[in-house]
Amino acid sequence: MFKEFKEFAMRGNVVDMAVGIVIGAAFTSIVKSLVADIMMPIVGLVTGGVDFTNVFVTLKGETFPTLKAAQDAGAVTLNLGLFINAVISFVIVAFALFLLIKGMNNMKRQEEEAPEEAPAPPRDIQLLEEIRDALVKR
Repeated sequence: MFKEFKEFAMRGNVVDMAVGIVIGAAFTSIVKSLVADIMMPIVGLVTGGVDFTNVFVTLKGETFPTLKAAQDAGAVTLNLGLFINAVISFVIVAFALFLLIKGMNNMKRQEEEAPEEAPAPPRDIQLLEEIRDALVKR
């Protein structure tokens, strides 16, 4: 059983998938920072200073000025702003992956379209062609 597991774990697909997961996790932190630190302040500026992280609805109880205050008080909230941030993050990741896959497909298509050089003719054919060309010149 250990031998079968070792064969499974050492397959190229499993290793490739593991590398993809690690890179995806790192990419996720970059996208979260891009959304939270760059995109959302710009969106907030365009929308008149709305901070989406503090857009929430308290379902039960009193109103709170910030989401953190509501969570600290134990209030039940619908966190609409956090959902909006998650949707924006998803769109950015999906678009980045689209561009990456599109670029890879274009590179693969160019490789397929590149004409291969015809192999050199055999030496005897080359000699016959040289003789023919020499006779034509006479």
